[in-house]
Amino acid sequence: MPVLAALLAGLIFGAGIALSGMINPAKVLNFFDLAGAWDPSLGLVMAGALAVTFVGYRLVLNRRQPLLAPRFHLPTRRDLDPALIGGSALFGIGWGIAGFCPGGAVPALGLGQPDAAIFVIAMGAGIAVTRWLRS
Repeated sequence: MPVLAALLAGLIFGAGIALSGMINPAKVLNFFDLAGAWDPSLGLVMAGALAVTFVGYRLVLNRRQPLLAPRFHLPTRRDLDPALIGGSALFGIGWGIAGFCPGGAVPALGLGQPDAAIFVIAMGAGIAVTRWLRS
């Protein structure tokens, strides 16, 4: 059952990303182009996501346990280590160059966008290299 719930959540997320146009790298890159063809829609999508998340966390975390798990799996660390800062910077740089993030690339891949395939392959390679370096 948890796998089906995860699949359903992923499909809803992917549909939202696709409907909002965030699978289009040009639309994402235009958000970062403040001096040119600036498009605020990514900011609006992010604001909507934050609002839903804020309400969702308030409702869900009032429960003693999740519906499909014995306990909540919440982060316990609050420090900023070099891996977190470096990974965040690398994520942002890659997003600004490619116009894709994993949340937009996977739905775009599912809709047959060729640029997304290149991004997903590169992302997979980056994950593999990171795991290799950590081991």
